[in-house]
Order: sequence, then C-alpha cells, then structure tokens
Amino acid sequence: MKILVLTSSTGGGHDSRARALRLWAESEAAKQAGLQAEVRIVRPLEDGSRFYRLGTWLYNAIQKTCPRLHQLYFPFLERANLHRNAGSILGSRGFRKIVRSFEPDVVFSVHAHLNHGYRDLAMQAMASKPPAFVIYCGELADGPGFSRHWINPEADLFVGPVEETCEAARSRGMQASKTFRSGFLLRPSFYHRLPPDDEASFVRRKWDLNPWLPLLVLGTGANGVNRHLKATRPFLSMGKPAQVVALCGSNDRTLRNLEALPEGHGFTLRALPTIGASEMAPLLRSADLLYARPGAGTTSEAIVCGTPMLFDVSGGIMPQEQNNLNLWKKRTGLVPTCENPGEVHRYFSKGTRPVAYASDETPLRLLEKLHSIVASR
Repeated sequence: MKILVLTSSTGGGHDSRARALRLWAESEAAKQAGLQAEVRIVRPLEDGSRFYRLGTWLYNAIQKTCPRLHQLYFPFLERANLHRNAGSILGSRGFRKIVRSFEPDVVFSVHAHLNHGYRDLAMQAMASKPPAFVIYCGELADGPGFSRHWINPEADLFVGPVEETCEAARSRGMQASKTFRSGFLLRPSFYHRLPPDDEASFVRRKWDLNPWLPLLVLGTGANGVNRHLKATRPFLSMGKPAQVVALCGSNDRTLRNLEALPEGHGFTLRALPTIGASEMAPLLRSADLLYARPGAGTTSEAIVCGTPMLFDVSGGIMPQEQNNLNLWKKRTGLVPTCENPGEVHRYFSKGTRPVAYASDETPLRLLEKLHSIVASR
C-alpha cells in the first residue's frame, strides 16, 4: 500500500502527525502485522505557491507574537475558501504531477485546507484508478476553532483521535458511516511504556534529576514559542526544592539565557534543545506538571502520558486551541490556564489533574482501517 500524506507547517501538530504515520507504516510492528506501507509526505501549500507560503508564514508569525489575532485570521480563512475549488488552486499542475508519479492507494490529509480542492486534483490526476481520500483531523473536540474545511462528504473516511472529534464531524454533515475513531496518532515511543522504576532511572541518568522531587516541564511549540524565562525566575528566590526542565526547541536564544541562570537553594534547571520522542515520552510520564500552549499535538502527548497540564494562554487563546481546552474541561471538569508565566510556580505547588487515559490502542489500528478501505475498492 502506498500513502501520500498532505500536510502543512502551520504550527507543528500537522507535520508531527504526518511523520508519526510514516514511522508506524514503516515500523517492524506494522511489518509483522502485515500492515506496512510506503509513505510520502508533501506540503502542497508551501511547495505550490509563494502566496500560500506567505500565508503559512503569517499564520506562524501570529502564533509567535500575538495568538489572539487568530480570532481575526481564522474567521478570514474560514470564509475565503482559498483551496476549495480545484480550478483556482495555485500550483495545481505540480501537485497533479506528484500524484501521478507516486500513484498512491490512499491520499491522507492531516490539514483542514487540503480536503477539498486538493482531493479533486488527486482524483483528476488518477482518473482511471482514483485513490481513497482520507481526512485525519487532530482537533480534540468541537469549538470555535473546528474548521468547516475539515468536512468533505466526498472523502472516503474522516478519522478523529477521540469520539469528541468524530461527534463534531457528524454534527457538521459527515456521514456516520464514514467516521472512524482511530486513537491518537503519535510517534511510537509514546506507546512503549517502560516500568516506572526504569523510567525514573532513565530520567535520573539522562539529565541528572532526582526522580523523587517534583518535576515541572516547560513545553515549547514547533516555532520555538515559549515563556520560559518568566516562568523560571520565581523559582530562584523560592528557596524550596524544585526541578524544572525547559524544552526550548529551536529557540537558541532562550536556551542560552536559561543556561546562564544560577542554580542553588535546591533548585535544578535543565534547558534542552529539541529532543526526540524516545526522550520526550519518559520525561512527560515523569513530570508532575507540563506548562505549554494548548495545541493539539502537545495536549495529545500529555493525555497519552498521563501528564497534568497547566495551559499557557499568555497573549490570548487561538480558536483552534479552544477546541483542546474544551476536551480537557469535559474530561476533567477543569481548565487550568495561566495568563502570567510568572505565576506558574504557584500552580506547580498546588498541582492539576490529568485526563484519565488507559487505552492500549496504537496507530496500527488506523493502518488496519486504511488497508481495509483499499481492499474494498
């Protein structure tokens, strides 16, 4: 089976899910189950037009500098219909060429704006043997940021990680027979849990941390957006034992500034660049609290790892983030948010509640569904 994945680098969650599908499709577990697939990932927006590339840049710039401006930009994109008509899509010839050369059995979209016009272009490119078209929506619940562009009744399947996602799709016109709850689409390490003592030992050895002291993890998005300095400084004057791991991602400036801060009085700080899933998963499972933006990717990882979250809403809440906050409130009864990073230490001392999650499902369930769709055509 050949899968062509359509994604876009608006935020980090879409690309993360695209890479996760490829890792699972090419894994030894998929091979043993007879579910292996060849996966190619493409970004039709960024690669198809300078205009679309500018739109991606603008989306990420707003997310970095003033998330509340997405209260204006998101409704504009909802109404603009930039990618619903195949005949008006920029770079359509190049996209059709990619489809014809790869000849996928499945075109798998993980982005809201790739589900209409690009679906039609894929069908045109392989008119004699059309591929199945599958939409994977990473949103965790209904809300103001659940794009109408996720829904296309002409698609062969709409996939959501949780039942709340599928309910939102059905309420917007997706046929119940075409919706499928697959579970979360994360990298393999998030499903390979070590015994608790082994995970504690890993964290202690890897970053020289005490597994018996409270651990706060400061998360960052794919764009390097974070408020780590403001969140960390109060710990320096508390005089209480505490451990903070600050994930800086691609933000080298924050990394250097954190490394320059003094330690002492029982306070331990570890500032880290981008780390892999094999390190991220045990770190999150060992954390007493994760402070991060309420993006779908980070929130999904926290749910699977059983990590309590404090949501960073400084600069305002994006409509898309509100969807994920809605799920957290539904599942726990609370939405722990913090507008001022300087107050994180107060929440850390009190703690928050994780989302209960005990499923042993993996993305092999999704691959099995894709194989069954291809076999039935």
